[in-house]
Amino acid sequence: MKIKILIADDHKIIREGLRSLLNEQEGMEVVAEADNGRMAVDLVNKHSPHIAIMDIQMPVLNGIEATREIVAKKGKTKVIVLSMYSDKRFISEMLKAGASGYLLKDCAFEEVANAVRTVLEGKIYLSPKIANVVIKDYVSQAAADNELKPKALTPREREILKKIVEGETTKQIAIHLKLSVKTIETHRTRIMDKLDIHTIPELTKYAIREGITSLEVKQT
Repeated sequence: MKIKILIADDHKIIREGLRSLLNEQEGMEVVAEADNGRMAVDLVNKHSPHIAIMDIQMPVLNGIEATREIVAKKGKTKVIVLSMYSDKRFISEMLKAGASGYLLKDCAFEEVANAVRTVLEGKIYLSPKIANVVIKDYVSQAAADNELKPKALTPREREILKKIVEGETTKQIAIHLKLSVKTIETHRTRIMDKLDIHTIPELTKYAIREGITSLEVKQT
């Protein structure tokens, strides 16, 4: 069975070049071409190609919206982006829309054919330049997320939190730990500020999730 391919690009010369090259590949056949995003969606509905090679900037409906519509139908068609844009905003939007691959137009043709085969195996294909942008963005986002994570509690704070969520009063905790009530109150405030959690039910959920207590949360 041949791999059926649709090409969506508003530049005729790009479409013609890709069609010629892809049709020369064993087992591949270009079954339709579109010069705008709306036509691409309609032709995908009509021909059910295995692969839609999609530009981003197109009239009527851009490649991002067209990809979103194609993927939303949950058919067999997978989208590979072929664009001149390496900006992370475009990459992110296309991947969020459901694209399975992203290549730049200055890539070698062999890479397009390789991307088609890779995507059909259920994998994601990113050209080296695009992969580099994605990795840098991921690392940057991971670092930002890490800064937003709650600060780690000290062993003493974990001990006090355990007693709090298990129902001990401030006075009881102070007696058990041989500390002043004021010290316990200070720890309690610091714990809530560190975790940015300010209610006992939410503190309890956190404590269970982190293995600080084995209490079960009662469902209301």
